[in-house]
Amino acid sequence: MEDAGDGERPPVVPGSPRQRRALLVVNSKSRDGGKAIEAAATLLRSGGIHLLQEQCRNSDELPATIRRLAGSIDLVILGGGDGTMNSAAPALIETGLPLGILPLGTANDLARTLGIPFDLDGAAQVIVDGHVRHIDLGEVNGRPFFNVASIGLSVEVTCELTRETKRRWGRLGYAIATCRALWRMRPFSAEIRREGQVDRVRAIQIAVGNGRHYGGGMTVQEDAEIDDGRLNLYSIEFEQLWRLALIYPAFRAGRHGLWREVRTATCEQVEIRTRRPRPVNTDGELTTRTPARFRVLRHAVAVLAPAQAQQASTPEERKP
Repeated sequence: MEDAGDGERPPVVPGSPRQRRALLVVNSKSRDGGKAIEAAATLLRSGGIHLLQEQCRNSDELPATIRRLAGSIDLVILGGGDGTMNSAAPALIETGLPLGILPLGTANDLARTLGIPFDLDGAAQVIVDGHVRHIDLGEVNGRPFFNVASIGLSVEVTCELTRETKRRWGRLGYAIATCRALWRMRPFSAEIRREGQVDRVRAIQIAVGNGRHYGGGMTVQEDAEIDDGRLNLYSIEFEQLWRLALIYPAFRAGRHGLWREVRTATCEQVEIRTRRPRPVNTDGELTTRTPARFRVLRHAVAVLAPAQAQQASTPEERKP
């Protein structure tokens, strides 16, 4: 542990603002987690942030660590990828502590959505600046997620995307894992239930997005925002999987709904049922199974984000 002291808040110098006290947890298993982040830590300290650094052996320990220290810290700073942020979500909702992000993962889609720089110094400066943005979370079967939850192809990709593949190939690993997954992927039957409407589909993937980006820069929907109070659903209903190569540019831009084989919808709640239970992927982790009930959690978490993004999306400007 670093800078831990005796667990009490550091003394305040009369006439000066109190230092913000932050829990810092770095996922050493992230693709870039082994690289030195001392420069970013130095920038944080020089910006008036007192760091309480903790080690978590696995992501399951992270929520308990946040809850244990919640009474003695002002914010949580996490170094890792989207899986790390996802693990912390329940504790962030419960404690109301703001989240600072140091992007150390392979995809870093939450950071991308929020406009947080991928270089650690830039990300640390965003935290020092202290601009707060209140964002939505998605929830499926009681499990919160930041970016997207999906059924089908993405689950197979997650199984193929090993730690070694991510370390060796970085974002290119997603393409490699997708090609491998497509060899064994078959369409599945599902019911999509929303607002009194039932759609029966045969799909290779059904996804429900809360944020804007997922999967290393894919776009959930062209106009999606992470604080717009809505979920964006799509269902890929190709029978000929090779056609995915043709639609790939549309998915990058979030315009896949223009293709007749892709069903899209915007909603606040939706339920997906399948003939047999199927795993659900939330932000790159397999966390639950169908039947899957989704809803949006309005302004559930506060994050430290660039000022321009914060000013464009305040709670007052976006109504439920």
